[in-house]
Amino acid sequence: MRGVIFDGKHPLVADDLEVRAPGPGEVLVAVAAAGLCHSDLSVTDGTIPYPLPVVLGHEGAGVVEAVGPGVAHVVPGDHVALSTLAACGACGECDRGRPTMCRESIGKPARPFTRRGERLFHFASCSAFAERTVVKAVQAVRIPTGIPLTSAALIGCGVLTGVGAVLNRARVAPGASVVVIGAGGIGLNVLQGARIAGASAVVAVDANPRKEAAARQFGATHFVDAGAVPDTSAAVRAILPTGADHAFECVGDTGLVRQAIDLLDRHGQAVLLGVPPAGAEASFRVSSLYLDKAILGCRYGSSRPQHDIALYARLYQEGRLLLDELVTRTYPVEDFAQAADDTLNGRVSRAVLTFRH
Repeated sequence: MRGVIFDGKHPLVADDLEVRAPGPGEVLVAVAAAGLCHSDLSVTDGTIPYPLPVVLGHEGAGVVEAVGPGVAHVVPGDHVALSTLAACGACGECDRGRPTMCRESIGKPARPFTRRGERLFHFASCSAFAERTVVKAVQAVRIPTGIPLTSAALIGCGVLTGVGAVLNRARVAPGASVVVIGAGGIGLNVLQGARIAGASAVVAVDANPRKEAAARQFGATHFVDAGAVPDTSAAVRAILPTGADHAFECVGDTGLVRQAIDLLDRHGQAVLLGVPPAGAEASFRVSSLYLDKAILGCRYGSSRPQHDIALYARLYQEGRLLLDELVTRTYPVEDFAQAADDTLNGRVSRAVLTFRH
């Protein structure tokens, strides 16, 4: 079968992958579509260290082909969106409704794939850039068949992370003011999360003026072209003179982390979603936090995928959450290199790889 492999040197589209059958509590999924996220590319450029060789991809949707013993919530033929949380469901964090903190889902990649006799790692417990993948049953969330799988693929990372950061982590209230730094795939979902939450002023900041139309479509009430103004913070302050209730950094740049903190109003929260290099450090004035300001990390939108994916699917069906509009362009998996180049150069908000079965 086909899939995208990274061996530490360069990504390769292989056609001789194999994946094992599902074991107890596992599901075999025929992947129909998978979003190309910057996190996948961060593995290939070394920003995210990962065991190698690895089958990439972590944002996908497809059709259940087989289930292992003990799996009852999905059956062959069901359409599912995949999450990356291989949570155990039994630890204290899972019991508290915080599966993103489950230690079984962090740093323990399995190796369900083989190629020419060599075992390959799962990426993010998912490996959606493969024609078929095996995941834990908890990672396969049934969705209505009326949702296009090319759109549903984006729920499992971009939507869960961006919308979840707003609704679950920051808990943005109606009437709040929001600044979103970076209007890429994650940023657009933060913007629509703010819209769904009922925020009043929602300011999108990006250095690419071509992103303004999409930013406004998803929920921005204002757009600041960071490449065209001499002082981005001053331009935001012209819109929000006292600062923002919430500022989301969606780029992964330590200078922008500082900017997000500096743009906060009293009681404001800076939520960090971008992924800088693993050893990066950010600085800020300690005195700037004394007015009850906070810096919040956020893993995977602080999501509960079985609950949240079902919620977002329903919001999509009600016309309140945009999915189709996130898909800038689809590519057959064989065109991975072009999709990656378009993503890195800002030509697309989200590229989606597709598989023909």
